[in-house]
Amino acid sequence: MEELLLMVVFQVLLFLPANCMALATPTIGFQYLNVHELVTETSNSHHLSKSHVHKAGKWALNLVHRDAISGRNYSSHHHRFQELMNRDSRRVAGLTRRVAALTGLAYSSLQDFGSEVVSGLEEGSGEYFVRVGVGSPPREQYMVIDSGSDITWVQCQPCSQCYHQAGPVFDPAQSTTFYNVGCDSTVCGLLDRAARCQAGWCRYEVSYRDGSYTKGTMALEMLTFGQTEVRNVAIGCGHRNRGLFVGAAGLLGLGRGPMSFMAQLGGQTGGAFLYCLASRGMEMPGSIVFGRGAAVPTSAMWVPLMRNPWAPSLYYIRLVGLGVGGIRLPVPEEVFRLSAMGDGGVIMDTGTAVTRLPVLAYEAVRNAFVQGTMGLPWAPATSIFDTCYDLSGFRTVQVPTVSFYFAGGTVLTLPARNYMIPVDGMGTFCLAFAPSSSGLSIVGNIQQEGIQITFDLANGFVGFGPNTC
Repeated sequence: MEELLLMVVFQVLLFLPANCMALATPTIGFQYLNVHELVTETSNSHHLSKSHVHKAGKWALNLVHRDAISGRNYSSHHHRFQELMNRDSRRVAGLTRRVAALTGLAYSSLQDFGSEVVSGLEEGSGEYFVRVGVGSPPREQYMVIDSGSDITWVQCQPCSQCYHQAGPVFDPAQSTTFYNVGCDSTVCGLLDRAARCQAGWCRYEVSYRDGSYTKGTMALEMLTFGQTEVRNVAIGCGHRNRGLFVGAAGLLGLGRGPMSFMAQLGGQTGGAFLYCLASRGMEMPGSIVFGRGAAVPTSAMWVPLMRNPWAPSLYYIRLVGLGVGGIRLPVPEEVFRLSAMGDGGVIMDTGTAVTRLPVLAYEAVRNAFVQGTMGLPWAPATSIFDTCYDLSGFRTVQVPTVSFYFAGGTVLTLPARNYMIPVDGMGTFCLAFAPSSSGLSIVGNIQQEGIQITFDLANGFVGFGPNTC
């Protein structure tokens, strides 16, 4: 790696090659958190934007948070926060148990696990939605984006059991490009679970731990992104669906498995896509872009992706260390290592909110952070957070930086708002990391917010920056 220093300034967002750390004078150890701004944003409602962005040579769509379409009125920011933490705990439990089931490893928890879980979505825990045209003529539908799932599906008529969604349920009889998939087709053979046949047609079933599910038939259909049409996409047409999917018509599976949307696109997009999750409280939506020409920036900081043959749908990255206050912590690399048996490792997930770390790593981060914030007043523990502060009397505070150290020497230092988050509207902030109940680490969407993230699947890398949102 060339000895250079690339700096992208967005609330002090830094990407530093580790072999250049000595050249940075001084090493960034602290940054300012705008308490007043974040507390003000907690009272802002999310604004729904239905517009599409389309530019030549790429597909770009708005990415909106679930609160924008749920139609739910929360009594307070603390109420909204508690709902998020409840969804997050279910999501993490589902991911962890899913990996444990696939690898055959034991996993100890008080909550039950459904062995038929084949999606990362847990009880409607998808946090970000995109509007996609389904069929011909296209009927626009809100769909959850899920980087932990492969099967793309929508609710379909005739619907013997459907949950409430925003807009009409898709009717395949009104589409000229809808085709049922036979049981002997290649598509049917790629399903994670053994497909059942009914009248010669391929059936699918995705079940969730809480009793939510989608059941129906596999089909080929056209999906429209802006002005771009993608024909013959294998989707599930759900005729029996149950769950708290917050108005979404279905799910867009962006995992790494053979049935995922990206795998089906093949060479059409050069195996690349990027997303930028808008920061909490911002009125502007985020975005998701498909296509190598637009989605692969030349000046991003690249980190190698890894494959777990036991969980091929998930995006594993090579995290090797953590830093607080500009100093790398004495956490062994083995804590983050993916074993030959498929346990451990680090994944990036759009559906998980709060980053989870193994207990040893989490305690090292927390203890170092506490040492760097000795002058700040404490607040009681809240939900899954045990390190909280009463910042009601401050407009800005200085906090230690928190950094991810990746294989190859890349260091990602997060903006302060990506790890110190308000949990009520009264000025209580908490360190937004939590211990994992297993060896699996998960980089959640709160830590990803505001950063342009690119997945170059053809070459096996994930890129951070250079742009922000």
